[in-house]
Amino acid sequence: MHADTPEMPSKREDPLGLPVGLEVFRDGPPAKVRMADGSTTWLVGRHADARSVLADPRISADDTHPAYPKLLPVPAEKGALSFLRFDDPEHGRMRRMLAAEFTVRRTNALRPSIEEAVDRLLDDMLAKDGPADLVADFALPLPSLVICVLLGVPYADHGFFQRASLEFLNVEADPAIAIAAAERLQEYLTRLIAAKVADPTDDLLGRVAAAQVVPGHLTEEELVLMARLLLIAGHETTANMLSLGTLLLLKSPDQLARLAADAPAVTEELLRHLSIVHFGLPRTAREPVEVGGVTIGAGEGLVVSLSAANRDGAHFAGDPEAFDAAREPGHHVAFGFGAHQCIGAALARLEMNIALPRLFARAPGLALAIPPEDVVFRPEQFVYGIAALPVTW
Repeated sequence: MHADTPEMPSKREDPLGLPVGLEVFRDGPPAKVRMADGSTTWLVGRHADARSVLADPRISADDTHPAYPKLLPVPAEKGALSFLRFDDPEHGRMRRMLAAEFTVRRTNALRPSIEEAVDRLLDDMLAKDGPADLVADFALPLPSLVICVLLGVPYADHGFFQRASLEFLNVEADPAIAIAAAERLQEYLTRLIAAKVADPTDDLLGRVAAAQVVPGHLTEEELVLMARLLLIAGHETTANMLSLGTLLLLKSPDQLARLAADAPAVTEELLRHLSIVHFGLPRTAREPVEVGGVTIGAGEGLVVSLSAANRDGAHFAGDPEAFDAAREPGHHVAFGFGAHQCIGAALARLEMNIALPRLFARAPGLALAIPPEDVVFRPEQFVYGIAALPVTW
């Protein structure tokens, strides 16, 4: 390893900006970086290169490969992250089992229940005499409620799975803590899935259990791991987008003024600008692949930085560092790209498009209750976010 190999960028000097050092990769070809464990991997940052890698069937998502970049402190076990870490045809087989549940039409049918949940949470938050924590009172419970209704998970257990998710996604955690959190979630969902297999319910997990858990097609254990992935991803990502997005809008009154008239444009720019998959998406090359003029060798690892790709000035018009909902759409990669693109993208967009305009309409005087520099962020999390956001109105 060359002595001047840079470390994998992770910390953000500006909490709402790029991790320090990613500018080089945003503007240049793939280059080697040093991981926390001392190994090296390729970091891909340009927008065109990111899309190329994520759509290339020669590049694998299988985390059991020896050179696969390890971003989470848990051992790679086949299927531990369900279809997220499978390649085709296995990936496609499992993803198709869920496709009907995440269509735009099926997602839009959830609008009334999401609107009701948003209003109920805001009623409770705004009834408080003093400052509220936007994370605990609104940004976190909303997607938790929605994913519980969608999957058929009791919301009464939200405290348990929220804590376990944070421990599992902490890249700086003792591996034993992350593994224990994953096991607790698996044990909980094993009991839940067994009940749904025995007596199917009218929710996503119940419908998949009834239609797919048959010999030679999908096992109960595979459905448990699928459920764990959907439960974690279904609340952590949107919760952090809502809290970070609120903070960014409070700091950007000119963009906040656009929210009521064009929430979808503001949402897309928030997704591009914040890019909360903090470290990026890991992959391994099955065979030599040329990416941006650089040859990635067979068996070498890569990390695709969605943050860098979404700040690529060669792709996005205007200043890529600026938060500007009026910019021309540029097909951001906040949800990934290709076969593994986030299956819940339409749901996340719908939640943001409902929640953020209603929040600021109901609380037009919303403001931070603490100095901006006192906001505590979570750079140690695989999904970047805020620990707490005290607000007044």
